[in-house]
Amino acid sequence: MSARNPGMELDLGWISKVQVNQPAIIRHAEQIQKRRTVKKDWQAAWLLRAVTCIDLTTLSGDDTPSNIHRLCYKAAHPIREDLLRVMDMQDKGITTAAVCVYPARVADSVKALKAAGCNIPVASVATGFPAGQTPLQTKLDEIRIAVEDGAREIDIVISRTLVLTGQWEGLYEEIRQFRQACGDAHMKTILGTGELGSLTNVYKASMVAMMAGSDFIKTSTGKEAVNATLPVGIVMLRAVRDFYWKTGNKVGFKPAGGIRTAKDALTWLMLMKEELGDEWLKPKLFRLGASSLLADIERQIYHHVTGRYAAYHNLAMA
Repeated sequence: MSARNPGMELDLGWISKVQVNQPAIIRHAEQIQKRRTVKKDWQAAWLLRAVTCIDLTTLSGDDTPSNIHRLCYKAAHPIREDLLRVMDMQDKGITTAAVCVYPARVADSVKALKAAGCNIPVASVATGFPAGQTPLQTKLDEIRIAVEDGAREIDIVISRTLVLTGQWEGLYEEIRQFRQACGDAHMKTILGTGELGSLTNVYKASMVAMMAGSDFIKTSTGKEAVNATLPVGIVMLRAVRDFYWKTGNKVGFKPAGGIRTAKDALTWLMLMKEELGDEWLKPKLFRLGASSLLADIERQIYHHVTGRYAAYHNLAMA
């Protein structure tokens, strides 16, 4: 992770002046989608970079210690060793960026990663994930329990009501309390952008979250009807850039929800490079929230190495 974001005083003057040109943002997103993607060796290199930025995630009601153990092993060994050897990448420490689970599964994840000899951080969702419709004290307790069990990153969800009703002071104070409860753990703030009503609200919520000390801003829980979209990503990345220009503090970005294919991952990487530059194309400042994405990336790498697509049994761990 990058250095912590100390935040700043809430600047309502800045927030009140914000207006997002939605048609221009949508046109730009459409142009990005029409671009030709990278090919051959360059594509393989970009896909390996994407792997190192994945928060490998399971957020299911039927999660058990055994499937958590399997997930953690895959996080530590995301690409088959023989494929990495062909690309001369076997000794480059290719792992996912983190494992993301519910608070009740944090201790299982810490134990499994330790058994695998891996120092990947465990990230835990918290604060009434995914809806955030939970009393504040319960949200704070949930953060503290996850941290006590070994979570080094906390993905909190905001109260969308505060955004929809323009209660920016309330949103700021809520996130500040979450940040305090996180202690030394880095905090990723999930905005639930599909439920915020407008791109202008997305920008304002992003900025308030960063002012309150968020180390990352994240698009979605993955449980909304609309999750990570390119227009939302453009708006959030420009908020990150504006905040950096004003304060000098670098805040990370995490799109999550609906990112399932290698092509999706490459599109998000290219958007990051275009909007914020190479410095943000590292796990300390960029994450991809995904559960099924890794399987498609490994399949594409298998094709790059062998010239054919993998059968199911060729990539059993995926």
